[in-house]
Amino acid sequence: MTDALTAENLTKKYGRRTALSECTLSVPAGRVVGLVGPNGAGKSTLLQLACGLLDPTKGRIEVLGAAPVSGTQQVGFVAQDTPVYGALTVAEHLRLGAHLNPSWDAGFAERRIAQVGLDLAQKAGKLSGGQRAQLALAVAAAKRPELLLLDEPVAALDPLARRAFLQGLMELTAERGISVIMSSHLVADLERVCDYLIVLVASRVRVAGEVDELLAAHHRLVGPRRDLADLGAGRSVVEQSHTDVQSTLVVRSTAPIDDPTWQVDRLNLEDIVLAYLGGDAGLVPEQALEGRR
Repeated sequence: MTDALTAENLTKKYGRRTALSECTLSVPAGRVVGLVGPNGAGKSTLLQLACGLLDPTKGRIEVLGAAPVSGTQQVGFVAQDTPVYGALTVAEHLRLGAHLNPSWDAGFAERRIAQVGLDLAQKAGKLSGGQRAQLALAVAAAKRPELLLLDEPVAALDPLARRAFLQGLMELTAERGISVIMSSHLVADLERVCDYLIVLVASRVRVAGEVDELLAAHHRLVGPRRDLADLGAGRSVVEQSHTDVQSTLVVRSTAPIDDPTWQVDRLNLEDIVLAYLGGDAGLVPEQALEGRR
């Protein structure tokens, strides 16, 4: 099966500023991918490269086995502000989608609009943020894409609207079997729906892989302070902190950790992400984000 996305040494620069640097990835098809990182890490740039809105400065990117082309029917894209046309009704959005997309699935679009409770006669400018996000998702999915790219689609939504959006996304992927790459700061949301994770930090890929494999391979070790060279083969340190007498490490390990002097704890996905970010303030737990709204 062709990968949903592959990139090799992919770099995008704006003048002297590097938005994405030497990105090498291979994302299997059929996955729901969480793309995380602090602001400015390159998430939106990667998604815009993937849908053909930007051209690489150097390197190579392929989507579904071919170079990205803007407007292709195979790729659906929902930008960060979940764009809809405020002066158009929901029904007019569906008619416009049908006019612009030869592969448009009118039956699917109408079912999705009914399932999320949108009024066909309502103007998009009068919809709530969650309703606009649902409309944008329905329009993107009705193109019948093989890959759906979502750039922080739930960032501005309240918890109930986020839950409804993510439920709709899970139903969509189950019904259509499409690949999804979704950027978000809300790791708890990604943990509910994603089975593949990419972490970008400072324009570079820090880690990418299956969520189950990442959860199984990462541990927090707490024990007497020691030289990190004593950890042994098959273990790499992701994050570390030390006192005079104690070391606390987050490690990625391909070998059993059988040293009885270590207290070994499993990590959740948010723990792993924050360890790779090294405490970067650009990505914070969901509760902190909600406290800022």
